[in-house]
Amino acid sequence: MNKMIGRIVTLLLLCIICFSSCKSKKTAVSHKKNHKTERVVRVKQHTKEKDTKAEEPEVTVVPENVPYSERVANYIKEYNDIAKEEMLQYGIPASITLAQGILESGAGAGELTVKANNHFGIKCHTGWEGDRVYHDDDERGECFRKYNDPKYSYRDHSLFLTQRSRYKDLFKLRKDDYKGWAKGLRKAGYATDPKYPDKLIGIIERYNLEAYDKEVLGKKVSTTKPDDSKISTYSVQPGDTLYSISRRFNLTVETLKDYNGLKSNDLAIGQVLYLHAVKNR
Repeated sequence: MNKMIGRIVTLLLLCIICFSSCKSKKTAVSHKKNHKTERVVRVKQHTKEKDTKAEEPEVTVVPENVPYSERVANYIKEYNDIAKEEMLQYGIPASITLAQGILESGAGAGELTVKANNHFGIKCHTGWEGDRVYHDDDERGECFRKYNDPKYSYRDHSLFLTQRSRYKDLFKLRKDDYKGWAKGLRKAGYATDPKYPDKLIGIIERYNLEAYDKEVLGKKVSTTKPDDSKISTYSVQPGDTLYSISRRFNLTVETLKDYNGLKSNDLAIGQVLYLHAVKNR
């Protein structure tokens, strides 16, 4: 009898142990399922990163099937007025500015021109705080200035030449001496290509760009010296500026300043300005 009771107790103990073991396995499985749910959230975050990259703007590609001569003609038609305006204000021959623009920008189709409106390949340099792009030139990934409109590229070109002392001798040349300007730019270090002057001169003469210089100067090129006994003058009126006066008399601002020995653009009402060069001023 005692033996039978012992067997029954043993069986009960075994049942209790088996039940406890099954319960602990179920708990372990339940924990694994929770871990899988956390990993699914991570996958959703990765998908969002992909969507953000897809929204980046694409680079516009300009077709190259237009003949070069036609591109040049269109370029001259579009930018000659800006070049003439720069000549009036800064004294740089329009023919030189246009020829440089055509050469440097590939007649407007160059990569840097298309993506940054940079027609003269002007780099960022120290002190530039405007927009910028990075483009392979002499070295990989060089910094170049970016403009909202091509006219600002033309203005920066004028400032680039007038504000650097190494180009000061250029402004001693006649405004219709495009050959002298082309050679002077190379000599001053604007370009390292020894054929740079010949390229500019070739473009100017092929497309008759010197006509724009004559148009700004308001007359045909003449080597006749002015008669100092009949020097014209102008008395400054309210509202006048050097620019408006130079436009009225077909001069450049720099020429007008040179005739009158002016170091700045400041004028006074009633001030008398010479409109020709004067000896022994």
